[in-house]
Amino acid sequence: MDMANPFETPNTYRLHRAEYLVGLVVVAGLLIAHIGQVRWIPAVVLFVYIDLIGYIPGAIAYRRSPDHRVPKGYYIAYNIMHSLITQMAVAGIWMLVHGPEWALLVLPLHLFADRGVFGNFYKPFTLAFEPEPNPAYTRLAGELRYRHRQQQRATAEAALAAGQR
Repeated sequence: MDMANPFETPNTYRLHRAEYLVGLVVVAGLLIAHIGQVRWIPAVVLFVYIDLIGYIPGAIAYRRSPDHRVPKGYYIAYNIMHSLITQMAVAGIWMLVHGPEWALLVLPLHLFADRGVFGNFYKPFTLAFEPEPNPAYTRLAGELRYRHRQQQRATAEAALAAGQR
């Protein structure tokens, strides 16, 4: 993925998820290390509210829709609620009002789990709200794999030819 090609291949997608898994392990480790200091009611509320606002309404609308199309507002709600920027702002406001506390670690824990474990990132308007294979992406990925194999063959043949000289 780069500026000219803003999509992920299966390998870059796995690497992207792996980065979030590392973050998940770090945050989970901090929560476990301070488990006795976590206020659990705020922790549960902070963990759950992200999906109560950002995912569940869109998931219900998706399942109720005969063609699985949902209004863009559900995508916007999901993307806002699943943004690290939004959740950092929530944590900042929380700290101004209630002070810093270990329960706030559930905010990155939720997002890192969504991305690292479940592979859910932002939802583009052009894809279904719930994961469904997109025929255009499937074709593109196949073409990219084919071109990559051709390039590898050509490189191997050129190396072989250079070695025979």
